[in-house]
Amino acid sequence: MLQLCNVKPDELVYDLGAGDGRILFIAAKEFKARAVGIEIRPQLVKQIEDRIIAENLQGRVRIIHGNFFEVDIGDADVVTLYLLTSVNERLRPKLERELKPGARVVSHDFEIPGWKPVKIEVVNDGWSSHRIYLYYR
Repeated sequence: MLQLCNVKPDELVYDLGAGDGRILFIAAKEFKARAVGIEIRPQLVKQIEDRIIAENLQGRVRIIHGNFFEVDIGDADVVTLYLLTSVNERLRPKLERELKPGARVVSHDFEIPGWKPVKIEVVNDGWSSHRIYLYYR
Protein backbone atom coordinates (compact mmCIF):
# COMPACT_ATOMS: atom_id res chain seq x y z
CA MET A 1 0.00 0.00 0.00
CA LEU A 2 2.74 2.43 0.98
CA GLN A 3 4.82 1.60 -2.11
CA LEU A 4 1.85 2.12 -4.41
CA CYS A 5 1.25 5.63 -3.11
CA ASN A 6 4.98 6.44 -3.16
CA VAL A 7 5.38 7.57 0.46
CA LYS A 8 8.34 9.90 0.82
CA PRO A 9 10.53 10.62 3.88
CA ASP A 10 8.90 12.95 6.41
CA GLU A 11 5.47 12.76 4.79
CA LEU A 12 2.59 12.26 7.20
CA VAL A 13 0.72 8.97 6.88
CA TYR A 14 -2.59 8.39 8.67
CA ASP A 15 -3.92 4.86 9.11
CA LEU A 16 -7.63 4.92 9.89
CA GLY A 17 -8.48 1.90 12.01
CA ALA A 18 -4.83 1.19 12.77
CA GLY A 19 -5.39 -2.30 14.19
CA ASP A 20 -2.06 -3.71 15.34
CA GLY A 21 -0.16 -0.73 13.91
CA ARG A 22 1.82 -2.57 11.25
CA ILE A 23 1.31 0.17 8.63
CA LEU A 24 2.48 2.82 11.10
CA PHE A 25 5.72 1.00 11.86
CA ILE A 26 6.46 0.17 8.23
CA ALA A 27 5.84 3.80 7.24
CA ALA A 28 8.24 5.05 9.91
CA LYS A 29 10.97 2.42 9.58
CA GLU A 30 11.03 1.58 5.88
CA PHE A 31 9.80 4.86 4.35
CA LYS A 32 11.14 7.30 7.00
CA ALA A 33 7.69 8.89 7.15
CA ARG A 34 5.82 10.16 10.18
CA ALA A 35 2.76 8.07 11.00
CA VAL A 36 -0.43 8.57 12.96
CA GLY A 37 -2.87 5.79 13.65
CA ILE A 38 -6.44 6.19 14.80
CA GLU A 39 -7.84 3.19 16.63
CA ILE A 40 -10.98 2.83 18.75
CA ARG A 41 -10.09 -0.42 20.55
CA PRO A 42 -8.17 0.37 23.76
CA GLN A 43 -6.21 -2.90 23.88
CA LEU A 44 -4.81 -2.25 20.39
CA VAL A 45 -3.98 1.36 21.29
CA LYS A 46 -2.02 0.11 24.32
CA GLN A 47 -0.23 -2.49 22.20
CA ILE A 48 0.84 0.21 19.71
CA GLU A 49 1.89 2.60 22.49
CA ASP A 50 4.09 -0.11 24.01
CA ARG A 51 5.68 -0.89 20.65
CA ILE A 52 6.37 2.80 19.93
CA ILE A 53 8.39 2.92 23.15
CA ALA A 54 10.05 -0.47 22.63
CA GLU A 55 11.19 0.53 19.13
CA ASN A 56 12.12 4.09 20.18
CA LEU A 57 9.81 5.66 17.60
CA GLN A 58 8.40 8.48 19.72
CA GLY A 59 8.15 11.51 17.46
CA ARG A 60 7.80 9.32 14.33
CA VAL A 61 4.75 7.22 15.26
CA ARG A 62 1.71 8.32 17.21
CA ILE A 63 -1.54 6.57 18.05
CA ILE A 64 -4.82 8.34 18.78
CA HIS A 65 -7.44 6.47 20.79
CA GLY A 66 -10.66 7.56 19.15
CA ASN A 67 -13.16 7.39 16.34
CA PHE A 68 -11.61 8.33 12.99
CA PHE A 69 -14.83 10.07 11.97
CA GLU A 70 -14.15 12.56 14.79
CA VAL A 71 -10.41 13.20 14.31
CA ASP A 72 -9.15 15.91 11.94
CA ILE A 73 -6.86 14.38 9.31
CA GLY A 74 -6.34 17.54 7.27
CA ASP A 75 -2.55 17.49 7.63
CA ALA A 76 -2.24 14.02 6.03
CA ASP A 77 -0.16 13.46 2.92
CA VAL A 78 -1.33 9.84 2.73
CA VAL A 79 -4.34 8.06 4.24
CA THR A 80 -4.48 4.27 4.37
CA LEU A 81 -7.72 2.33 4.70
CA TYR A 82 -8.61 -1.31 5.21
CA LEU A 83 -12.30 -0.74 5.79
CA LEU A 84 -15.47 -2.10 4.24
CA THR A 85 -16.85 -0.35 1.15
CA SER A 86 -19.84 0.83 3.20
CA VAL A 87 -17.49 2.52 5.71
CA ASN A 88 -15.42 4.04 2.90
CA GLU A 89 -18.63 5.47 1.46
CA ARG A 90 -19.50 7.09 4.81
CA LEU A 91 -15.91 8.32 5.11
CA ARG A 92 -15.78 9.91 1.63
CA PRO A 93 -17.35 13.28 2.60
CA LYS A 94 -14.81 13.64 5.45
CA LEU A 95 -11.93 12.88 3.09
CA GLU A 96 -13.26 15.38 0.54
CA ARG A 97 -13.73 18.04 3.20
CA GLU A 98 -10.49 17.63 5.14
CA LEU A 99 -7.76 16.41 2.80
CA LYS A 100 -5.58 18.91 0.99
CA PRO A 101 -5.21 18.75 -2.80
CA GLY A 102 -2.61 16.18 -3.78
CA ALA A 103 -3.13 13.97 -0.73
CA ARG A 104 -3.21 10.28 -1.59
CA VAL A 105 -5.68 7.73 -0.29
CA VAL A 106 -4.89 4.05 -0.60
CA SER A 107 -7.48 1.40 0.20
CA HIS A 108 -6.91 -2.32 0.64
CA ASP A 109 -9.55 -4.52 -0.99
CA PHE A 110 -12.44 -2.07 -0.77
CA GLU A 111 -13.21 0.80 -3.16
CA ILE A 112 -14.39 4.27 -2.26
CA PRO A 113 -17.77 4.56 -4.02
CA GLY A 114 -17.99 7.68 -6.17
CA TRP A 115 -14.22 8.04 -6.59
CA LYS A 116 -12.25 6.80 -9.57
CA PRO A 117 -8.95 5.18 -8.63
CA VAL A 118 -5.87 6.40 -10.50
CA LYS A 119 -4.37 2.94 -10.13
CA ILE A 120 -5.49 -0.52 -9.06
CA GLU A 121 -2.83 -3.06 -8.22
CA VAL A 122 -3.46 -6.75 -7.62
CA VAL A 123 -1.18 -8.30 -5.00
CA ASN A 124 -0.95 -12.02 -4.31
CA ASP A 125 0.06 -12.95 -0.76
CA GLY A 126 0.43 -16.66 -1.44
CA TRP A 127 -3.06 -17.49 -0.17
CA SER A 128 -5.23 -15.10 -2.11
CA SER A 129 -5.10 -11.97 -4.20
CA HIS A 130 -5.93 -8.47 -2.99
CA ARG A 131 -6.76 -5.27 -4.81
CA ILE A 132 -5.10 -2.06 -3.71
CA TYR A 133 -6.86 1.13 -4.85
CA LEU A 134 -4.96 4.42 -5.14
CA TYR A 135 -6.78 7.73 -5.23
CA TYR A 136 -5.58 11.34 -5.41
CA ARG A 137 -7.50 14.11 -3.70
